[in-house]
Amino acid sequence: MKILVASDHGGFELKSKIVNLLKNKKIQVEDLGSDSAESVDYPDYAIKVAERISKGEADAGILVCGTGIGMCIAANKFKGVRAAVVSESYSARMAKEHNNANVLCIGGRVLDPGSPARVPAESAEDVVTAWLDAKFEGGRHDRRLDKIRAIEKTNFK
Repeated sequence: MKILVASDHGGFELKSKIVNLLKNKKIQVEDLGSDSAESVDYPDYAIKVAERISKGEADAGILVCGTGIGMCIAANKFKGVRAAVVSESYSARMAKEHNNANVLCIGGRVLDPGSPARVPAESAEDVVTAWLDAKFEGGRHDRRLDKIRAIEKTNFK
């Protein structure tokens, strides 16, 4: 499995921890930036990951910004990308099992231990691990994803 990871300045520190987590799990990971906590524009990094996922150049992606919301919005503009913003493990697992999310979007200001907005019961490691370990269930969920793919055929010409 190959996972692409990127962040803006709001997710830079957490992204570094996620890259280490993936390496420790023996998952092939490619870090597409940013390379510091200096202010950058999140769409630039969402594009780097989502474009390559859309082309089939990697299996999945993880995007980190302040909340995960901006990255998710930008990533979902690409055909074949199913990005989900999550802040706890249950939603991370459901994003994969029911929606076959291939891009996980999380917030550095939501899940990073030093953040005042942190969700106290969850860690980024818990959320990422729940998503990685989950398997798409198929079945009735395939029918729903087929409807999403039909929308893409209409909107991505």
